[in-house]
Amino acid sequence: MSIQDIVTSATSQTSLSQQAAVRVLVVDDSIVIRQLVVKMLESHPSIRVVGTARNGLDALEKIEQLHPNLVTLDVEMPELDGLGTLKILQQRFPRVRVIMCSSYTQRGASVTIDALLAGADDYVTKQHGGKISEGGFDRMKEDLIAKIKQIFDLDRQYQVFKSKPVPPMTARECPVKRPVPKRWNGAARVAPKILAIGVSTGGPTALAEILPSIPADFPLPIVIVQHMPPLFTQLLAERLTALSKLNVVEGKDGMVLKPGRVILAPGNFHMEVVRSVGGIQIALNQNEQENSCRPAVDVLFRSVAEVYGGAVIATVLTGMGQDGLLGTRILKDLGASILVQDKATSVVWGMPGVIADAQLADAVLPLGQIVPNILKCLYV
Repeated sequence: MSIQDIVTSATSQTSLSQQAAVRVLVVDDSIVIRQLVVKMLESHPSIRVVGTARNGLDALEKIEQLHPNLVTLDVEMPELDGLGTLKILQQRFPRVRVIMCSSYTQRGASVTIDALLAGADDYVTKQHGGKISEGGFDRMKEDLIAKIKQIFDLDRQYQVFKSKPVPPMTARECPVKRPVPKRWNGAARVAPKILAIGVSTGGPTALAEILPSIPADFPLPIVIVQHMPPLFTQLLAERLTALSKLNVVEGKDGMVLKPGRVILAPGNFHMEVVRSVGGIQIALNQNEQENSCRPAVDVLFRSVAEVYGGAVIATVLTGMGQDGLLGTRILKDLGASILVQDKATSVVWGMPGVIADAQLADAVLPLGQIVPNILKCLYV
């Protein structure tokens, strides 16, 4: 079956056979970077580079000709940059997946955040200046291939095209399944006192949808781990504040939790909540990575469980890997309410999927129903 045949018969979960390869177009204004990215990708037997392009205009022409499943898209290019290309690409080729390739600079990070909020699936960082060291090559290759493997499910069958939008379900169609009240330290289940969110791949877009839906008088503090490096988390917090009724800030040591404040874990730091004389505060550390992550969702969730017991709403959104699984298990045993995003609306159903598979979730919900069900959980 040809690629065109697959496109014609595609459903929202179209798959390629095990013998097929993910078709990739590499877009970068540097010929050196293009060659290096091609070398990275062609080291994997299930990835086929079908072409390269030097800028956005060139890329759009070649997408028409080559029908890639994925585009790796440089952020900063002449004539038509990555963000401009992405916006046109999503209108003309909405099923093509996009991974941004960002330089680790203020400009690169800023445009990358805007691209993620505009619908790019993920990003990788590269060294600035058109050169990649041997160690940098290996890190970028590992990161890029890992993300392609998650998006296209290379270990099983490839999910080539983005899922079609899922119509929002009504509360009646997807009610929160109330957990059986549990006891913790001899006390009955109590009303929640904090909302804790874990998210990774596809997270900026997901957060940009749910946070603006949370009312300004939301009565709980909100803490979030989004897997991202330094600089990116600061810029993400700024963008989310501009979109939301709540103030989103990057976490700092000693920052006090209070109703309606949204605290985002800073890149390269684990974030915990701790009880102190001044109230419940944020504590940061650079302990070893967990689940190959820092910040890690498990670190945050464990600390939330220690401070709040079961008086927690824990939400796990789209993301690769299984960060958050162990922390969720602890919270579930204490009687917390656990909500996870469903497969149809997730960019990658890794983190929420393992929680659902472990039967720890009280509800598995489309993204549009996460906030309505969080609000329901306020009343036990």
